[in-house]
Amino acid sequence: MRMGCLSRLGCLLLIVVIAVIAWLTSDRWWWRLTGHATRTVSTGPVWEPLTVQGAERTRQLLTRLSQPSGPVFGNLSGGDVASYVYQSLAKQLPPSADSIQAAVIGDRLYIRASVRLQDLGGTSSLGPLAGMLGEREQMQFGGTFQIVRPQLAEFQVKDIKVRDLSLPQAMIPRVLRQTERGSRPEGLSEDGLPIVVPKYLGDVRIANGRVTLYKTVPQ
Repeated sequence: MRMGCLSRLGCLLLIVVIAVIAWLTSDRWWWRLTGHATRTVSTGPVWEPLTVQGAERTRQLLTRLSQPSGPVFGNLSGGDVASYVYQSLAKQLPPSADSIQAAVIGDRLYIRASVRLQDLGGTSSLGPLAGMLGEREQMQFGGTFQIVRPQLAEFQVKDIKVRDLSLPQAMIPRVLRQTERGSRPEGLSEDGLPIVVPKYLGDVRIANGRVTLYKTVPQ
């Protein structure tokens, strides 16, 4: 009886060892059986659609920040913040923009959309890149937030990509001017897009996949 028990334990241990070895080496043989990779690890950014619910979550956080006994800061996803600021950015983005999404990548918030390049002054505004592009392409803006003064912030565009082509930084202000409507607020950077914010919003920081809003604390 004892030998039988030990024998069964030995077999079980052997099976466990074989299973562990098989899992660790599965990338070498699983695809031969199934035609698919064994494990898919997603390391890319998480793109979120702009939603009414996301804008509301941002408004609720701003309301809490406005209260004297409320928190000093709060965290939001890139999609939530972009949903809220889109009310200001919509006036600066191409009017044909659709399928709009947002993601936090590194220390920047990215907004991408499908746009008609005619809204940017046509392909001619993109210089030598024009010949490689169609009438409608995916456009991606990446940047950070800066508080210019109370009630005015800017989304400072650090990079623009059309399809998979990155525009030179020197071209960014020119491209932004093509979509601009109305006069630019004083103090705005050449590569900045104006955003109206509550007067108590003191700072906006982007890191670790989140956007953190800070309120101005009285000295």
